[in-house]
Amino acid sequence: MQTITSTNELEEIYGAPVPQSLTKVTTRLTPLYRNWIGASRFLMLSTVGPEGTDATPRGDDGPVVHMADERTLWLPDWRGNNRIDSLRNIVRDSRVSLMFMVPGCNNVVRVNGTAVLTADEAIRSHFARKSLRPATVAVITLQELYFQCAKALMRSRLWDLEANRPAVPTAGQFLKEQEESFEAEAYDAGYAEYAKSRMW
Repeated sequence: MQTITSTNELEEIYGAPVPQSLTKVTTRLTPLYRNWIGASRFLMLSTVGPEGTDATPRGDDGPVVHMADERTLWLPDWRGNNRIDSLRNIVRDSRVSLMFMVPGCNNVVRVNGTAVLTADEAIRSHFARKSLRPATVAVITLQELYFQCAKALMRSRLWDLEANRPAVPTAGQFLKEQEESFEAEAYDAGYAEYAKSRMW
């Protein structure tokens, strides 16, 4: 297999960028980007660290981030599995990318920037739910912000429920594949109820 080893080779294959793909980039939260991000309850967080890269989904029942100012986002870390792969990466390499999605919308909004983690009580309290607070919050400084064109989601028909109901393995089945004695059916049957008390 012949591989591509230089950016010059890539540019010869693809040619010049579409002009709008460059002019759409901004370095701050404009009113329209605030509108989009405020409507997003789900994002993908990408980080990089000594062991490699990591991408993780983040979701909430309202806006998935708080827009602290025109260049700063706060992303709470709610209860999960405590692997903290992304958080370890942020502590060691501050570079992050976010991909915001809104159900039914084929565009995606992307943020590239840097992040630090804080356990500051005032910032954590901003996200308080009764007695619960996120363990930490990622404070993200935007370097660039832009929308991604709709072609990928259009190709995949991601929001077309009739076209996207394949039979796929369950979480329990994935676990049983690695540990034969694991009780996959019981795990799958009880997970939704178990998760209700551990969402935040």
